Amino acid sequence: GFLTREERRRLEGLRSPYNKFWVPCAWFGALAGQARREGRVRDDCALKLLMEERRQGRKDMRGLGGTHWWVTVPPLQVVTIAVYTFFVTCLIGRQFLDPAQGYAGHELDLGVPVFTLLQFFFYVGWLKV
Repeated sequence: GFLTREERRRLEGLRSPYNKFWVPCAWFGALAGQARREGRVRDDCALKLLMEERRQGRKDMRGLGGTHWWVTVPPLQVVTIAVYTFFVTCLIGRQFLDPAQGYAGHELDLGVPVFTLLQFFFYVGWLKV
């Protein structure tokens, strides 16, 4: 309900590899300049106030949650989480369970996975270095 049908058609027809959030701001600036030239905005001070309000509105919209796109997770945290998740999964997934033994309910065999622990120590050691 913020755009007319013609504006929406023009916005959807715009080819841009980037997000088009800036287009309405550019349209506003162009329309405000046109209104000043046509005398609907009486002087440059009023035009400046209009543009300041637009700038403040854009600033307020950015505070609503648009900045989360720019927050990055440090790669070291991603790698650390991936390593620990991998090894927790390995501790469960590499347990030996022989179905021929007839375990009731097929519980996990809670033996010590020696090679998985060695792999864990090497990877975490490399991670800490």
